[in-house]
Amino acid sequence: MRNRLKTDIELEEKPMVQVVDTLEPEVEASPSKGSNKVGRAVSTVVSGRFLISEQTLKHFPFLFFLAFMGLLYIANGYYAQSKDRELDTLNTQIKDLNTQYQIAKAKLMYLSKESEVAKASTTLGLKESVTPPDKIVIDNRIVKK
Repeated sequence: MRNRLKTDIELEEKPMVQVVDTLEPEVEASPSKGSNKVGRAVSTVVSGRFLISEQTLKHFPFLFFLAFMGLLYIANGYYAQSKDRELDTLNTQIKDLNTQYQIAKAKLMYLSKESEVAKASTTLGLKESVTPPDKIVIDNRIVKK
């Protein structure tokens, strides 16, 4: 009990601020130098103050060039995509036309068979010849006088 009284008395003699200081360690409120520079840089960019500094004004032509190159890069991407889509549609058209060609070729081969031609000509009243054709020979020798 005696020790307890002494501690109570000691606490009463000390100001309250010192009691708080003894209970909690002191923490630095100021950030380190590196993070302070980053914080300032971020705040100037967010607020827009960096646009009026002389260093930024000196680099504006290069910044405009970079922005122009970025726009060209985006436009080139869109152009390439449109050409790729156009190429895909042309390839599908080529495949369709090739399929139509194969079908027409097969149909022509079937219709040009001798039996199919004979069937088609009977409707016109034509008949297939039973006798073979005669061979016509022309003599090209010319006699000069």
